[in-house]
Amino acid sequence: MVAVVLAAHLLAAELPLVADHLVTGPKSHVTLTNRADQAVTAWALAVTTHPASGGTHREVEMVDGYLSTVTHGIAGAAPRLERLMPGESREIELDPLPEGATVEVAAVILDDGTALGDESIVAPMFARRSKERDALGAVAQTFADVLASEHGAQALDTLRARLDALPNRAEVPCRAAIDAVDTYKQRVADRTPEQIDESLRTYAAFVTREWELAKKAAARR
Repeated sequence: MVAVVLAAHLLAAELPLVADHLVTGPKSHVTLTNRADQAVTAWALAVTTHPASGGTHREVEMVDGYLSTVTHGIAGAAPRLERLMPGESREIELDPLPEGATVEVAAVILDDGTALGDESIVAPMFARRSKERDALGAVAQTFADVLASEHGAQALDTLRARLDALPNRAEVPCRAAIDAVDTYKQRVADRTPEQIDESLRTYAAFVTREWELAKKAAARR
């Protein structure tokens, strides 16, 4: 048992992402510093508290920012989902924590697909990336197929039907694409077919860039 505990501490010490300068209370936050020679694209923080009723409570918060390469600067993009570049430090807001709480980095995924830390956390993160990759691919292919032969309002109608029929339509990329098409449909009376096509091509290109990133991010080294 002593050997297992020691090994766990050594593993934590070797993680290239460091959490320190923890501040508890109503505005709890912690500083993360990337000491790796490449970007950290995802991480998990283990937050441990000791309730007054006794015992220990541990929660894990996972953040995956591999898509920030293309979402950076877009309105609505969450800064906390930005990947951490080599040498970068960032203050991360947390839910209010009581005095005596601790925050540790439990897992890290680097830009090249290297994963370090708790395997029970890392495996689900890659599983989620794989699902996101497949959903992005389905959306990108749907747009490519429709835009190859249809235009304007007709393309919008076909896209809406094709997206709604996707097996993974419940995944975030599919829902986002459906919302985008619905928004374009609401404005169809004020736009020419050429303007509609331009908007759809722009959206398709954006999703394709995300898909390319997702294919890389889902491949674990």
